[in-house]
Amino acid sequence: MDETTKYFRYAQPFPRYGWLALLLCLFAWISSWLHIEPFGRYMFFPLWLGYILFMDALVFVRHGTSLLTRMRWRFSLLFVASSFFWWLFEVLNIPVGNWHYILDQPYSPWLYAVLASLNFSTVLPAVFETTEFLFTFKLLRPRLSPYEPGPRLSIPAFLGLEVLGLFCFVLPWIFPRYCFGLIWLSLIFLLDPLNNVLGRKSALAHLMVRDWHFFIVPLGALFCGFFWEMWNYFSLPKWYYTIPYVGFLKVFEMPLLGYLGYLPFALELFALYQFVLWTTGQKEDFLII
Repeated sequence: MDETTKYFRYAQPFPRYGWLALLLCLFAWISSWLHIEPFGRYMFFPLWLGYILFMDALVFVRHGTSLLTRMRWRFSLLFVASSFFWWLFEVLNIPVGNWHYILDQPYSPWLYAVLASLNFSTVLPAVFETTEFLFTFKLLRPRLSPYEPGPRLSIPAFLGLEVLGLFCFVLPWIFPRYCFGLIWLSLIFLLDPLNNVLGRKSALAHLMVRDWHFFIVPLGALFCGFFWEMWNYFSLPKWYYTIPYVGFLKVFEMPLLGYLGYLPFALELFALYQFVLWTTGQKEDFLII
């Protein structure tokens, strides 16, 4: 058995929690779109929790292992990390103002913070579960072993990428109308090279060995992005976009070209996750990507 498949066992029957998750997802979807009172406005988290657990069940069926079965109680920490991660993106959105929220009613600041944090908590596990599902298809698996960090950058290359990341972080605050897209690159160039030299997994390591199959991580976010935008469209509360120059040909609320932002966004999530694991001294990340 090679290292890439050492986690995998024989395929399993579809677990009961997968069926319950599917029912939860359907119930939340209908309640959200029909604005069924009193709980329709609170269905974002149940909807995406259902999606996450259903995808986890699909992964378990195909290979007898999943994030939930490997992480167990630590699986809940993905939700905690995700909430903090998305609040960071809310900060990055301040200068560019590319997305906005429409609320169904006034919320007190503390209640808004609680509900928003709960909803934000689903982003990271949704992307990782979708990516792991794509990984179960042999043709899509990255060639670099998920248990090896891969080659490391030279110090000059590392420093150059860090400077580039700093520019990507600062320029949207100075020229928001022209540099708004850089918010989706800044954390990649700041954190992914750092993860690489620290011996963590990185997108750069895959790039250095020409392992283009790592594209399943951005592809997983794009897959989620379609459902984020679709389920958002008839919901309330909801979000909408004001993006300079590309605000045309909308698919749901998102301009068609805006979907490209999901690709680097996935790499930022991956880099943030690896960096947090390093700061907390966690050696294993439980991902098979």
